[in-house]
Amino acid sequence: MRHASKLLILATVLVAAPALAKSGDRNQPMDISADRTDAQLGDDSVSTLEGNVRIRQGTLEVDAARAEVHRAAGDINRIVLTGSPARLRQVSDAGEPMDAQANRVVYLLADESMMLTGNVVITQPRGNLRGETVKYDINTGRIDGGGDGARVSMRILPKNAAAD
Repeated sequence: MRHASKLLILATVLVAAPALAKSGDRNQPMDISADRTDAQLGDDSVSTLEGNVRIRQGTLEVDAARAEVHRAAGDINRIVLTGSPARLRQVSDAGEPMDAQANRVVYLLADESMMLTGNVVITQPRGNLRGETVKYDINTGRIDGGGDGARVSMRILPKNAAAD
């Protein structure tokens, strides 16, 4: 049954939407604001932001209670978001909006992946996915959910229903 669930998730991703992220967003500046920060500006550092954290980069909009921004060799390489929930919104290259929320999101910029855990909900025009653990590959649009003992559920709308 677990294998069938993973195949269904893969089929959903292939049918429902291209990669969730807008590729041009990665080349835009990243603007970050919060109520409080504890930061180091060195090339190898971790900056912690707390309270009403907002991150904007192109069409990407992130809101969280807390964020850790990890830098290595001068570049941001990992962002850890927490909240009840942390929320990400973005428009795909195809112009479709995506809304994702989870209690914790770990975004690894180097391999362009996100791990969402705790009350995960991903909503797109063609449907939604819910679970406790979801790994998302930004480059391929592949979603790997479940495998943590919790069930994954999704709703897939017919193509003509998504336009309504």
